Amino acid sequence: MHRFRPPLFVLSMILAATLAGCATNQPQPEQPTVAPTPVLPPAFPPSELVGRWGLAAYHNPEDRERIVKAASNQCKQPYVVTMGPTGGVMMHLADQATPQELRLKGAPGGKTFIGPEGEPGGMQDREVVSFDGRVLILRWMDPEVQNRYGTMVYVRCAPEGQKTSAVRRKAKARPKTPAPKPVH
Repeated sequence: MHRFRPPLFVLSMILAATLAGCATNQPQPEQPTVAPTPVLPPAFPPSELVGRWGLAAYHNPEDRERIVKAASNQCKQPYVVTMGPTGGVMMHLADQATPQELRLKGAPGGKTFIGPEGEPGGMQDREVVSFDGRVLILRWMDPEVQNRYGTMVYVRCAPEGQKTSAVRRKAKARPKTPAPKPVH
């Protein structure tokens, strides 16, 4: 009787598959891990962002001053920032209809970011470009979102019931000096 012998090609394929399976069971060298960016205290507490804000944006840095003035005119329909239930601030992320609680996250170099939980500087974060208590300027970290929305400018609105022009007049008012009396 004649026994069946598989062709040499079939045997070599089985051997190659077996060796390939063994290779995946070998311990793989560890991939170098990137050290996470440490979360440091932010430059200011979240409570400093709570309030009513006029909001505008610019794409060209030379438009910044003009846009700050335009943002202050938006106080008729202010963007409202409130405290979140766990100590963050309630703000919108890009392309989201409802606000969610965001964190202020400090980072090396004195930087502060506003975004969801996680490392500072994530793709959903905004970097605080500047904040003086009255004007807040934020830049999106995601280049595509930054390209669409631009650099965000928030200008603090006057307290409710107080007109912005009255606030400006009070700030600009100087004590009047009495007019000199005519000498007779």
